[in-house]
Amino acid sequence: MPRILTTHPLHPRASAMLAGAGELVVASALDAETLAVDARNADIVIVRAPLPPALFQGAPKLRAAIRHGAGLDMIPMEAATAAGVLVANVPAVNARSVAEHAMFAALALLRNFRVVDRDLRAKGWLAGREHANSNSELAGKTIGIVGLGAVGQAVGHIAAHGFDLKVVATTRSMRPAPDKVGFLSIDALVEQSDIIVLCCPLTEETRGLISRERIARMKQDALLINVSRGPVIDDDALIEALRKGRIGGAALDVFSTQPLQPNHPYFGFDNVIITPHMAGITEESMMRMGVGAAGEALLVLAGKLPVNLRNPEVVGHYRRRFPADQ
Repeated sequence: MPRILTTHPLHPRASAMLAGAGELVVASALDAETLAVDARNADIVIVRAPLPPALFQGAPKLRAAIRHGAGLDMIPMEAATAAGVLVANVPAVNARSVAEHAMFAALALLRNFRVVDRDLRAKGWLAGREHANSNSELAGKTIGIVGLGAVGQAVGHIAAHGFDLKVVATTRSMRPAPDKVGFLSIDALVEQSDIIVLCCPLTEETRGLISRERIARMKQDALLINVSRGPVIDDDALIEALRKGRIGGAALDVFSTQPLQPNHPYFGFDNVIITPHMAGITEESMMRMGVGAAGEALLVLAGKLPVNLRNPEVVGHYRRRFPADQ
């Protein structure tokens, strides 16, 4: 019977889909050594945690690594391809969840939610209410979106049609812009935006994209929201800007090192909202991601290629490993 290893428990609907197709096993731990051991006899790995390259060298039965979500940075593509393993993902299905989180974060920052809630509980009604004097509305502001994939487009739609924001964006392709979205260069975007939302994938081009120089270009009251990947931001530069009051605040869902250490400087700022890489996690998105990953696994186990194959160059090698599938 095929063995399907998942790094985390799946949504019940996804588990039910796989029940008759193979033995579904949840990884016993998420460190690299344990994952490699757990995957030795796996036919499929469903991925919500970083996989070590060594996993692919020691898993002779492995057919596919399927990302439970869109981002592929958790899967070492070169190692998977060299081993003849298919890589697939489930794109776009959590875009709405991430976009709603980004707007929630913007509202919470503009309404000083952290300090209002803290002082209301600790000091009383009037102390909490006093912060309202410096609150601000979303409407009429400019939101700059870095990366205009499914998440960026969802942020833009909600911002323009739900909150009456002016929407600008920068993207690698600079393809025809969606309705009510204008394109700018990254430097023009950080200069003109009141709210900057990072929605781009982590690549060599985007690593450190929000650098000391670009933070210096931002408006002094600008808000920075990161729902992409932690290394897109130069942490030292952002911390320095926050300490100097150089920007208005930040909402960070992802970090260069996760979990974020409890003594990290980000926790010391009243104008920084920290969330534990949860922007894309809702009941609805977990169902969609789980069902999507399970569907791809079923296709592979049936001898077919996944719909969202991300390393098509591997197919020849894969077919040689599993000739019966042809």
